[in-house]
Amino acid sequence: MTVALAQSAGEPTSVTTLVVALKTVTLVLGGLITFFALKAYRRTHSPALRALTIGFGAVTLGSMVAGVLDRLLLTSTEFALVTESALTAVGFAVILYSLYVD
Repeated sequence: MTVALAQSAGEPTSVTTLVVALKTVTLVLGGLITFFALKAYRRTHSPALRALTIGFGAVTLGSMVAGVLDRLLLTSTEFALVTESALTAVGFAVILYSLYVD
C-alpha cells in the first residue's frame, strides 16, 4: 500500500513534522538509556553493561544519523533508511550479545 502526499516544493508535510518529532524523542530517550547504561558500566565494570551501552548507543546513533542524512544533508530517503536499519541491526545484535556475556 502506497500513500501519496501532496507537498509544495520545499514545504514540509505534517507527516514530515511528525517523523522529525518522533526522531527527536527517540534520540533523547536513547541518549538517556545509553547514558544510564554507561554510568552503570563505570560503577560495576561489567562487560555485559559495556556491551549494552554500545548496543543502545548504536541504535540511537542510527536514528540520529538517518535524520541528519535525510533532513540536513538531503541524501535520498532510501539511503537514510538503509543506514538507520543497518545501525539498528548492529545495535540489537550487540544488545543480544550483552545478555549472554558473563
